[in-house]
Amino acid sequence: MTNIALAATVTTGEAVTFWILAPLALLGAIGMVAARNAVHSALWLVLTMLCLGVFYVVQAGPFIGMVQIIVYTGAIMMLFLFVLMLVGRDASDSLIETLRGQRVAAVLVGLGFAGLVGTLVARAVSDTTAVGLEAANRDGNVQGIAALLFTNYVFAFEATSALLITAAVGAMVLAHIHKPKSERLGQPDLMRLRFRAGNHPGSKAGPGVYATSDSVATPARLPDGTLSRGSIPEILPTRELSPRETAPKGTEK
Repeated sequence: MTNIALAATVTTGEAVTFWILAPLALLGAIGMVAARNAVHSALWLVLTMLCLGVFYVVQAGPFIGMVQIIVYTGAIMMLFLFVLMLVGRDASDSLIETLRGQRVAAVLVGLGFAGLVGTLVARAVSDTTAVGLEAANRDGNVQGIAALLFTNYVFAFEATSALLITAAVGAMVLAHIHKPKSERLGQPDLMRLRFRAGNHPGSKAGPGVYATSDSVATPARLPDGTLSRGSIPEILPTRELSPRETAPKGTEK
């Protein structure tokens, strides 16, 4: 039986995998579009990409499946999440259009791209006989992909790389928040705010400093012997100290 005939048959394991992961992939795609938080949207997309990676592996494409999981899901999407969390976008930012009419343009381009992809897929799977698969995969699937990618399709590969870099730079430019010069604080203003009454211009003493315990819940002592409540994070309850522990070091009996 040839590889083409084997590819046309669907085993029980493939069917079970499809019916389990296909709804999850569809759910992730819908969640990515419907989520109002950018971080949640990226996490939904991670779910869809993981399901696609498993589909590739099940269809005897281990290379592209591992690339889907390791590169796209493990590297690129994690980078997106890191940038989103670093920038600190929330749902209210999506209501502001950086470019006039960008939402309408995005919908039109998305519909056009979906129609183009659908047309290409329909023409590829209908009344088309695969030719040359056995010759291309003679030395292995990974070797065949590498040979075609860096020979016949090297220009498309480099053009796609340049397009992705340009898109990344454009995203950073659009996400940058430009503050007017009147809102920027100079160094003298920052110093006045730092030394304003009630602030702590110097570093605070760490928990357990000048105390009889090195617990993070033990408040530090100030030079006058009083306890510094500001040395303990607000999320931690203050540790109840015994009279022996509250006494300065070297004075307890």
